[in-house]
Amino acid sequence: MPRYFFDITSAGSPQDRDDEGTECADLAAVRKAAMRVLPDIARDDLPKDGDRQTFTVVARNEDGQAVYTATLTFAGIQLLR
Repeated sequence: MPRYFFDITSAGSPQDRDDEGTECADLAAVRKAAMRVLPDIARDDLPKDGDRQTFTVVARNEDGQAVYTATLTFAGIQLLR
């Protein structure tokens, strides 16, 4: 089974490069794994300087080519009174 690597970035922090990888049967499994990891990462790294934060995961194949990218963005709005 092919191995894919899931690199994660968030605004204001450097890229967390995946050196171990995860075996995935196909690109549908890669997509699912990328989408699944984003809420977990966001839960551990809540915005510290306001309500705006973006988390991105880039899935690479064994050759280092990006095959899928997913992004989760928090964009709070300020309510006017």
